[in-house]
Amino acid sequence: MSDMQDYSSSLSDPDSRKFETFSYLPSMSADQIRKQIEYIVSKGWNPGIEHTEPENAFSNYWYMWKLPMFGETDVDKILAEAEACHKAHPNNHVRLLGFDNFAQSAGASMVIYRGKTV
Repeated sequence: MSDMQDYSSSLSDPDSRKFETFSYLPSMSADQIRKQIEYIVSKGWNPGIEHTEPENAFSNYWYMWKLPMFGETDVDKILAEAEACHKAHPNNHVRLLGFDNFAQSAGASMVIYRGKTV
């Protein structure tokens, strides 16, 4: 067990916090974000975009950016909305969700832009 890595994380240091899918990996590139959107669309899930302040990221409530994009399959439109949310709220974390109509839950959820901590 000594070869297991411990990820230091603390409530007092918002930059160290880990949450959502892929949070233990380096930030995703634009191409990797595009591939995640393509995956969500390929599953038939409805994309949604949410944002929140870094200090509130552990809260169950994130602000919804517009409505979920029901039936949207154009990856460029979804990517443009995610980027618009990030530009409008540059200090907030922005996450991408894939809502599964059949399971009535989020099939995917990942932070795609990390906000700046003060």
